[in-house]
Amino acid sequence: MQDKVFILGLTGNIASGKSYVLAYLAKRGAKTIDADLVAQQSYLPGKPAYNALIAHFGSDIVRADGQIDRTALGKIVFADPAQLKALEDIVHPATTNAITALVNEAQTTKSTNLIVVEAIKLFESGMAQKYDATWVTVADDETRLKRLIQGRGMDPISAAKRLRSQSPQEEKAKLADFVIHTDGSFEETDAQIETGLEKLGLRLS
Repeated sequence: MQDKVFILGLTGNIASGKSYVLAYLAKRGAKTIDADLVAQQSYLPGKPAYNALIAHFGSDIVRADGQIDRTALGKIVFADPAQLKALEDIVHPATTNAITALVNEAQTTKSTNLIVVEAIKLFESGMAQKYDATWVTVADDETRLKRLIQGRGMDPISAAKRLRSQSPQEEKAKLADFVIHTDGSFEETDAQIETGLEKLGLRLS
């Protein structure tokens, strides 16, 4: 195993194939961190963002069991850019701190030579500057819309609105060190991932 622990930032717009790439790298032996899952932890009762979310968005986003109703919250923030920014401002600090702690822990244990942090706001948040390289996944709008409708059960109107709520994926691609196109077959995507690893000089299990 190489002595250096390489930190890779992975991002891309919704339904662009980020989760597939992250899972592939995990199978190859990388330590993977999903920023969205880390953020969800901050929503839990007693966690950093919980009270702030209720104070801003109101008690309607709280389920009967006291948990934050992410579906109700999503309907609010994806219909209003200002509310989406408010959500990010509340959740981002707690998420960033938690990710930093996870990265530091993985670096200390050196159980792998690659740590991958997948974050939708990798560039916008400034997180990308902390990492050794960045990858971006892209797919055409038709493919992404189909994935949202068929894979996630979203209705066409909501799916289209979700796509429009994000900045053009081309903007992320321009900032990336490596771009993975996921419109094709799984085998084609896998080959691109392996090419990306070769470019980084990384050998995984």
